[in-house]
Amino acid sequence: MTTPTEIVARQLDAYNARDIETFMACWATEAEYYAFPSELLAVGVDAIRARHLVRFAEPNLHRRLLHRLAVGNLVVDHEIVTRNFPDGVGTVEVVAIYEVEVGKIVKAWFKQGMPKLA
Repeated sequence: MTTPTEIVARQLDAYNARDIETFMACWATEAEYYAFPSELLAVGVDAIRARHLVRFAEPNLHRRLLHRLAVGNLVVDHEIVTRNFPDGVGTVEVVAIYEVEVGKIVKAWFKQGMPKLA
């Protein structure tokens, strides 16, 4: 049996590899994707895929895990994300909360700090 922590780790590795198929295999068909606490950004794998295909085109994209905490089926990651912002390359601190059921991410919430340009 795959644990929630293993699912979240797999999607993080796929994100950094820009491997959309492996990344999407971690998400439930009707997964919900939120800006914390309740701004719904995407519902379902098609919408989540579309968001990430755009993101994966960024040449400097990378998520660096600082800390991971898991309680039951919730996994919380604290990360530094390198992105290509409109004003240039920079980083943003992110807290990601994943709810995992039956081996898939069913809900995710993302809280971002202020971007810092390099």
